[in-house]
Amino acid sequence: MEKIIVAFAKEESGRRIREILESSGTASCIVCHSAAEVKRVVSKQRISAVVCGYKFHDESAEHLFEDLPPACAMLMIAAQSMLEMCESDDIFKLASPVSRGDLIASVRLLLQVGHRLEKMSRPRRSEEEKAVVEQAKAVLMSSRGISEEEAHRYLQKRSMDSGSRLLDTARQVLSEDCGA
Repeated sequence: MEKIIVAFAKEESGRRIREILESSGTASCIVCHSAAEVKRVVSKQRISAVVCGYKFHDESAEHLFEDLPPACAMLMIAAQSMLEMCESDDIFKLASPVSRGDLIASVRLLLQVGHRLEKMSRPRRSEEEKAVVEQAKAVLMSSRGISEEEAHRYLQKRSMDSGSRLLDTARQVLSEDCGA
């Protein structure tokens, strides 16, 4: 089960939401009661979603959102009048009181958004790096008589086994080919 943060100034609100999300198998929850506590947890763990109220004792959820990593999505649950005061279009909002089904569906959607944000924020390979990987696959295909897919799987497995990046493994294959 994926970990999320449930953060509400009122302990009872956080406990109720945690119980719903964990009993439904939607997420494993880390409960926080202040923005500072959320920031500490996020700095130590990879968290893709925060479900929270409008305001904490130390700052608003909107200000907290600005300090979260770009790959962390936020769902704010509050009275409609409070949600209307939130100016950020990047924060998902759900008016309370909220039904169990709406909460679960909203958090599942939030987790999907968090995953997409994480993928988008990952560094992509440059064209030069892609060319190195392609060249290493070509060498493997030629020297071992295997398909492109098999060459790619070989590079991935060797990379995982050695704990190195795919690009570094590709370079190593190319250097071995030149040395042979």
